[in-house]
Amino acid sequence: MPQRLLKMVLRAPVYDVAQESPLTYAPRLSTKCANRVHLKREDLQPVFSFKLRGAYNRMLNLSQQESDKGVIAASAGNHAQGVALAAKKLAMKATIVMPQTTPSIKVASVRRLGGEVVLHGDNFNQAAEYAQYLVSQTGATFIHPYDDWEVIAGQGTIALELIRQHAEPMKAVFVPVGGGGIIAGVAAVIKSIHPETLVIGVEPEDAACMKAALEAGERVILPHVGIFADGVAVAQVGARPFLVAQNYVDDIVTVTTDEMCAAIKEVFEDTRSIAEPAGALSVAGMKKYALEQGWQNESLVAIVSGANMNFDRLRYIAERTEIGEGTETLLAVTIPERPGSFLHFCRLLGNKRVITEFNYRYADANQAQVFVGIRLHEGQSEKVAIIDELVHAGFATVDLSSNEMAKLHLRHMIGGAGGKQLDERLYRFEFPERPGALLAFLSSMSSGWNISLFHYRNHGAAEGTVLAGIQVPERELPAFNAFLEQLGYPYTSENDNPAYHLFLA
Repeated sequence: MPQRLLKMVLRAPVYDVAQESPLTYAPRLSTKCANRVHLKREDLQPVFSFKLRGAYNRMLNLSQQESDKGVIAASAGNHAQGVALAAKKLAMKATIVMPQTTPSIKVASVRRLGGEVVLHGDNFNQAAEYAQYLVSQTGATFIHPYDDWEVIAGQGTIALELIRQHAEPMKAVFVPVGGGGIIAGVAAVIKSIHPETLVIGVEPEDAACMKAALEAGERVILPHVGIFADGVAVAQVGARPFLVAQNYVDDIVTVTTDEMCAAIKEVFEDTRSIAEPAGALSVAGMKKYALEQGWQNESLVAIVSGANMNFDRLRYIAERTEIGEGTETLLAVTIPERPGSFLHFCRLLGNKRVITEFNYRYADANQAQVFVGIRLHEGQSEKVAIIDELVHAGFATVDLSSNEMAKLHLRHMIGGAGGKQLDERLYRFEFPERPGALLAFLSSMSSGWNISLFHYRNHGAAEGTVLAGIQVPERELPAFNAFLEQLGYPYTSENDNPAYHLFLA
């Protein structure tokens, strides 16, 4: 199979629209990772993403009759731009169905390139279903973003360039994975020419469809897909990419949202360019995997796949970056409510430690809760030392660095508990972020149960998050649980979250 795909890659005339992207040495990342790190800069393509390679290669192989009827695609943005640019080059009509959660920068770019945009659904799968409906109505050709051999071959040209550009042997190439098109193309080429080089896929923890499929031995559909990295928010890997991955992908590593945010900063510091979350995915995976394997002085390559991101998402990314790179910890500390205890607490932290965030309010006559962020210079070992020091001094301390509720909501709400709220149940909800989404969410929440706490913050991301306290008597819990299941939004119970009991309960 890789030899057949390699021949298709060698025949792919992608440079009618694409350019050979540079391979950039990353000195800061190399020092941090103790390895020689290069970045394959697909974020510098004309549409700021690698996707135009596969789209153009597929569309160039259409018959004249197919070309005359035009093409239809479904995409969260980057494939859409590739199809629109290819259609413009080939003088075809292109209709692109995009989820309503797609960042506006991608929608505007598709329209600017001449593509007709149809916004439909909250995710890629819903958009794809509607695109297939349009295909049945119009007779246009559907251009799949990843499950197509010609598309895979187009993406494989990245690996051909990489082999030409990188003279020394490569220990590993890290590739972002959504539906699997790019990793299938890259793996086929790399394993045909340099079989000793490892091909490692990288996925978000909440959208790891390739990892789930490889572990199950068959393609599976994820019940829920996180959409922070919208470019790889896919519930099921493609059949053709999965076939290639089963045989030629060496491993899959998953990363958190915080780790992706930290990787965006890493890319910026080495290139002064801002990658989108999916674009920095491979960098996050490379850092994590190299550390876990104990690699040193190896030659590693990460494919920076795209840079299509709304500017207003940067505030959220900056907020999560320091935790993601292990340079900040968030702690909840209980201190006695008596003169001098607050000063004693601050002295324990010392003059050399930088406080990044501090929230405090009088709660009762006996004790107070402090929410504090502390910058770390020595990573996890320093955090453990700080917590041990505080506990030894008699201050009960809880690490909130991995607590999603604390990071998304609580840090913006510190102000003391609201008094005894009878039968309060605390839940965190997610819903697709688009105009009117919050109103729709609130309307769906309408019932006989009183909302005792509510926090919503729009981070410019594709999903909205709400923290809600709802007063539900014990006898009504079965009905309430049924209501939650019918609501249609992913939710997480926070009733046992220590941050809730320390600050809000």
